[in-house]
Amino acid sequence: MKLTHSFGAFALAATLALPAFAQDTKVIGVSIPAATHGWAGGMNFHAQQAVDRLEAVYPQLDFVLATASDPAKQVNDIEDMMATRNIDALVVLPFESEPLTSPVKAVADSGAWVTVVDRGLAIEGIEDLYVAGDNSGFGKVSGEYMVSAMPDGGKIVAFRGIPTSIDNERVAGFEAAIEGSGIEIIGMEHGNWNRDDSFVVMEDFLSKHEQIDAVWASDDDMAIGVLAAIEAAGRDDIKFVLGGAGMKEMIARTRDGDVMIPANVTYPPAMIATAIEMTAVGLTSTAPVSGTFVIGSVLITQENAAEFYYPDSPF
Repeated sequence: MKLTHSFGAFALAATLALPAFAQDTKVIGVSIPAATHGWAGGMNFHAQQAVDRLEAVYPQLDFVLATASDPAKQVNDIEDMMATRNIDALVVLPFESEPLTSPVKAVADSGAWVTVVDRGLAIEGIEDLYVAGDNSGFGKVSGEYMVSAMPDGGKIVAFRGIPTSIDNERVAGFEAAIEGSGIEIIGMEHGNWNRDDSFVVMEDFLSKHEQIDAVWASDDDMAIGVLAAIEAAGRDDIKFVLGGAGMKEMIARTRDGDVMIPANVTYPPAMIATAIEMTAVGLTSTAPVSGTFVIGSVLITQENAAEFYYPDSPF
């Protein structure tokens, strides 16, 4: 992990253990997408756990947690938090960057603290704190693995997520990593981090291309849809599919030597808990928590997969 301000894990842990300075009740709003796919399900789980834990630690904090199945619902949730709860801080993982930028800016303009998680806004500098995985690194690690796994190059198709700044960062990192390697991207489409959408997109790729050597699915939910389409088509030209984010079912397949899932790249949904906890620290102490907190991506292979398999996790 790296942090742009002088705020370390030890300081965070120490501050969490101390009594809060301010005793007035403050309200933290948490606005996140609903569990529309596996990673989001894990993120919802960790958000609720964090809220439950912090309400016990900080009796002077109230939390309001809202989940949204689309950007319009999330905008309404945030506007309602401002109007009815007069929130002192907002932790938001935008469903999409563009439509959430204006309402989140309105929260910041009101004087409330803003923590943005994972998907950046369309305008930089609105938030006080940004917590995210290393999306450029996620793409870079993925691309470097593809290069190592395909030393002679080859033809691949690639899947993008929902149109967001983090998707752009991942793709840019991936493309830079494979540049000059002989790996050719013959198709790239949005799978929206969704199994069904990715199944349909992969069906289209399979109908268009007689030879596909590998797939960068860039997400485990999308990888599941891709694998189902490959199986349904009976294709045997595709050597492997590289997903990402560390879904436990996919990690198990890597651990057990499934040749179609030889690797994975981490992107932990528990980052939402990190964001909520750091926001609570910022409201209840003098600890400096503004800036950027980046959680690095790690390559998972059969050799280390057991370290990343959590059987009790929802994701």
